[in-house]
Amino acid sequence: MEKKQYELCLAVLRRLHDASVLDDMIMIGSWCIPFYEEYFAGIKYRKTIRTRDVDFLIPSPRRFKKDVNLPELLKDLGFVVGYKGSKGYIKLEHPELIVEFLVPEKGKGTDRPVQIPRLGINAIALRFLHFLSENAIKVKVEDFYLTLPHPANFALHKLIIFQRRFKNEKASKDQEAAIDILKALIDKGEVAEIKRIMKSLPAKWQKKIANGLKIAADKAIVKALLIT
Repeated sequence: MEKKQYELCLAVLRRLHDASVLDDMIMIGSWCIPFYEEYFAGIKYRKTIRTRDVDFLIPSPRRFKKDVNLPELLKDLGFVVGYKGSKGYIKLEHPELIVEFLVPEKGKGTDRPVQIPRLGINAIALRFLHFLSENAIKVKVEDFYLTLPHPANFALHKLIIFQRRFKNEKASKDQEAAIDILKALIDKGEVAEIKRIMKSLPAKWQKKIANGLKIAADKAIVKALLIT
């Protein structure tokens, strides 16, 4: 992560906070990693990332108090509206960062963008995302707070999705992030919390997580979590 990327990410967060919409979003994806540093204070923790993508989850129900046009809000920071795929998913692009918005998939799902008219954007609906909104935490960033998935939810989610990636590079990054954070959680003494969260999941998800750990082949984590 380059300093200018991090500073730009902070500028985006400040804009969202000042516009009173940041509290109604959860940062997800790999940009959570540097912001977990406070949570893992005193623990050996690798906070480097290698991605331009800054993802925000908009939980359901959506509770924005006012209309804020996000493309206009970030325009003078150098972000322009781009489109992803044939369906027209909006992303806000900058040479250093790409900001995207996601919502939890409901029912049978949809391949169409989910309109968020109060923010002047649309969002991608994906599976497993509601898991990231459960057990969320807040970390202080400068003079405001940022909502993140609990690190255990983040890591377990990564173990599920890396197996669904079509690109090996992204799969490898997700797997690496999951293992790093699980190790930090174990060092912090949170094995019981990881197990509690795992047991709360559907059996199919638990099997995917166990399979992800076996693929990662980290014997210490498998032993700590008693996965056979």
